[in-house]
Amino acid sequence: MVSKAQGVITNITTDQSALLTLKSHISNLDPTHILSTNWSGPASDVCTWTGATCGHRHRRVTALDISTMGLTGDLPPEIGNLSFLVWLNLSTNFFHGNLPQDFTRLRRLKLVDLSFNSLSGDIPSWFSFLPVLQVLYLRNNSFRGLIPPQLSNASKIEALDLSYNAIEGEIPRQVGDLVSLKELTIRFNRLSGSIPLSLFNISGIEQVDLIGNSLYGSLPDSICQGSLPSLEVLYLGSNLLYGEIPGNLSACSNLRFLSLSVNRFTGSIPRDIGNLRQLEILYLGTNNLTGEIPEELGNLTALRQLDMPGNQFSGSITPKTLNISSLQYINLARSNVSGVLPADMCDHLKQLEQMYLNENNIAGQVPTRLYECSSLWALGLSENKLTGPLPREIANSTLLRNLYLTDNELTEFGNFYSLEQLLLPGNNLTGSIPTSLWNVSTLTILSVSQNQLTGNLPPDLGRGLPNLQMLHLWGNNFTSETQELSFITSLTGCRYLTDLSIASNPFNGVIPASIGNLSALQKLYVYSSGLRGGIPDQIGNLRNLSALSLHDNELTGSLPTTLGNLQSLQGLYLYGNKINGTIPSTLCELKNLNQVYLSDNEIYGAIPDCIWNLSSLRNLYLDSNRLDSNIPPSLWLLTDLLRLSLSSNSLVGSLSPEVGKLRAPDLIDLSNNQLSGIIPATLGELQVLTAISLASNRFEGSIPDSISGMLNLEILDLSQNKLSGPIPISLENLQHLREFNVSFNNLSGEIPSGGPFKNFTAESFMSNKGLCGDERYHVPACHKITAARPRRKTKLRIILICLGASAFVLVISILVYGFARYGRKEKAPSSLDLGPNVAPLRVSYRELHEATDGYSDTRLLGSGSFGSVSKELLETETLWRNLCKVIGSCSNQDFKALILEYMPNGSLEKWLYSESLFLDMSQRISIMMDVAFALEYLHHGYSTPIVHCDVKPTNVLLNESMVAHLCDFGIAKLLGHGQNSTQTMTLATFGYIAPEFGLDGRVSMRCDVYSYGIMLMEVFTRTKPNDEAFAGDVSLRSRVNDSMPDSVVDIIDSNLVRPGDELSSLKLDCLRSIMELALNCSVESPNERIGITDVIASLKKIKDQLLAG
Repeated sequence: MVSKAQGVITNITTDQSALLTLKSHISNLDPTHILSTNWSGPASDVCTWTGATCGHRHRRVTALDISTMGLTGDLPPEIGNLSFLVWLNLSTNFFHGNLPQDFTRLRRLKLVDLSFNSLSGDIPSWFSFLPVLQVLYLRNNSFRGLIPPQLSNASKIEALDLSYNAIEGEIPRQVGDLVSLKELTIRFNRLSGSIPLSLFNISGIEQVDLIGNSLYGSLPDSICQGSLPSLEVLYLGSNLLYGEIPGNLSACSNLRFLSLSVNRFTGSIPRDIGNLRQLEILYLGTNNLTGEIPEELGNLTALRQLDMPGNQFSGSITPKTLNISSLQYINLARSNVSGVLPADMCDHLKQLEQMYLNENNIAGQVPTRLYECSSLWALGLSENKLTGPLPREIANSTLLRNLYLTDNELTEFGNFYSLEQLLLPGNNLTGSIPTSLWNVSTLTILSVSQNQLTGNLPPDLGRGLPNLQMLHLWGNNFTSETQELSFITSLTGCRYLTDLSIASNPFNGVIPASIGNLSALQKLYVYSSGLRGGIPDQIGNLRNLSALSLHDNELTGSLPTTLGNLQSLQGLYLYGNKINGTIPSTLCELKNLNQVYLSDNEIYGAIPDCIWNLSSLRNLYLDSNRLDSNIPPSLWLLTDLLRLSLSSNSLVGSLSPEVGKLRAPDLIDLSNNQLSGIIPATLGELQVLTAISLASNRFEGSIPDSISGMLNLEILDLSQNKLSGPIPISLENLQHLREFNVSFNNLSGEIPSGGPFKNFTAESFMSNKGLCGDERYHVPACHKITAARPRRKTKLRIILICLGASAFVLVISILVYGFARYGRKEKAPSSLDLGPNVAPLRVSYRELHEATDGYSDTRLLGSGSFGSVSKELLETETLWRNLCKVIGSCSNQDFKALILEYMPNGSLEKWLYSESLFLDMSQRISIMMDVAFALEYLHHGYSTPIVHCDVKPTNVLLNESMVAHLCDFGIAKLLGHGQNSTQTMTLATFGYIAPEFGLDGRVSMRCDVYSYGIMLMEVFTRTKPNDEAFAGDVSLRSRVNDSMPDSVVDIIDSNLVRPGDELSSLKLDCLRSIMELALNCSVESPNERIGITDVIASLKKIKDQLLAG
């Protein structure tokens, strides 16, 4: 058959050519090799090719279905030549790139399914040119931008699915013009604004699913008034909707599925809902609903799922609600429900499979006739006020698999025969565990912790539990029949056991060597159990172990060298024992070790030099031992260490200046040792430190003035040393300091009286004979001596800043300004003061020409408005770890260049928006801390503050270790002495610029803080502040602000918190804190913005919270 389409003659040969072109664009030639072998031969065979279907009349390709083949490639425009195509299904592959506009030639197309690919770009408006299009599925791709209003011209569309993309903006009101629309599904995008009323004027609409966006506003009372007779599905959950639930939903008489959960609805549940006799699913959870649960819900005779957790109802569950015989699922957890469970509650619930009533105020006893819920397999009644014994009749619930009764007041066990999960911790259970429970072979999880259970654990405890995965018996009074804890040996038959917690029981025995046979074990907790003897070498066989907690026992002997075999170990908790010997060097092989607690033992010798290998270490507690060496310099290479306690040992030597390399420590305790020498001034670089104690050592010299820069310091203890000189008056700047002790030293001079010193007492200063000051300190009054104050020479210090692709002349201007400020008093040095043993590199034009291969395009990294950036190889030294270093320069009449340190991992922007690169949450926090450190250094590190003026992801570069460096100082400004702001005519990047900067050119350090706050939002939402979707009053900041605090999940990068993530709750808490911090950075008034030093402290606390989880 030959046809003429848009002036082009087409035939079956045209179809063959189009399909072969598509085949040539598939980069992996399909993993199954079907297309590579089948799509070949003469044109007459096209109709037999896999996935291709031809019409009987014209013998042209009318359907193409190559879905679910794992194909990778882009879509060529030649597909538009398949002019007879009616059905196109390319779903569930890996196609990428934009959709070619040539698809508009497919005028017969009725179905397009491109879902589950990696297609990108805007949703094409040209879909409106397909006159008979009925089904358009684009879900699970990477489409961005707005929903084109022109789509409403495709008036034949019956089903439209745009779910799981990154679509933004409002739903266009023109959607109401899709008069044939039956199904609209736009789940989990970034839609905002209100739901257009025109949508509810489409009389034939059957399904509206808008779950997981940022839609706001209230639902109109007229939503169902006579115009939606066909509506069966209304899913509006996980948005920002508010107000009361409309009272006339029953007018949508055919409604079967209704979800309004995870919004901000208030008021009571309208009784009118009880008239929705077709309703099968009702989701109203996680709102602010109040009042009683209406008994009219009992009229929903077709209801299968009732989900209303996380509300503030009053009263009890009405008996009528429990009479719905069709119910299969009930969830009213965390809803303030009270009362008792009716004894006959199961009379009508024969189909009930799951019931969750956790965290309520339900009292009374567990119904004895629970077995009459004959389909029940999961029952959650944790954290209520249930009392009495568990009914023995519960054993008749033959399908019951999961029983959750945590934190009630139950007193006795029932009978169990087929359970898989039994949680009974935090009750009042007494006596021993019934023998029958140890023979429930289906059990996977058993927890009876924190009860009053007694008796010997049977030596064959594990033999009847072959499927056991978690066993929690801690916090009882269990004992062992044998000193060797023989019941542990029986657990070797539990091949799937990963979590064993038997702590806080009076076993008073030894750990058997058989512990090493629990090969699947990941967590082992046997603390506070009276354990004696040594830790067996066989512990090293537990190669999957991530947490080992044996603290507060009476263990002796040395640490086994086999601990080095535990390559998965993250937490080692052995404090409060009598362990002796040295710390084995094999411990340094544990690359994942995050927490080490060896305090309060009898360990002696040295801290291993190899400790720097523990790059994941965050908390190190070695206090209260007998260590007697120097602190190894390698310890300070653990730059991410958060807490360090080495107190109460016999450590000697000096405190290395390298201590200043720690990036974000929270606590350092070196007290009660024999350390000597001076306190290094580099301590002042620990600007997020909150507590430090150097008490009871032999330090001498003066208290470093640099400590005044530790603005987050809360506790400072320097008592019982040999310190002399004055207490620096600059310590008055430590606004958060609440505990200060310099007693028993040789200090002299006046005690400061401002700032936190107003709150200190005499105990902070006792036994310093030379101190004077206010009488409340119990020291003599100071004698004022008037004398001319000698002039202090001012030494010029300039930091050489990197410009990226900015103007060479601008750097020279900044430096000249710096010299002019100080040159009047002191002659400028002949070379820039770059730091110890660092001199600027002077490079000739010829050397640069050779190093860049003649400025070859292969060396070109980028270009800007002032020039280009190329890559070369030169040896350098590091000045400040979070600023791009200018190594040197080359300048003559015709050529000017700055030589910068190369950052191999490119820019932060590249990592944020790349389809193949990914930064996890911890990495993003670390990068933003690096940027904050850089800004803090620029703002406060020198007497002349520097304002960067252009903080954004493109100006943040990452080195080989993913350490962030702030670069491109092309529009940076110097603030003169005493200046808080200055004026400029140069504008920064739109979207990041502070209001006062953009409106009147006023520049201050607070401008950088504003830009930093916007970038903080961008990094965790993966949304650019200058995106086209933002216009008028809608901005990235307004969107973040509107999402706080309950809907932050809707605006963050979906890759950070995935469904099923065990740490999702913790991560969301941290993300809320991050967004709150970003909002505090970017308030409109500069005076109300927080300082960059406070930003660092806040981020550090957030990171600590994340790592602790």
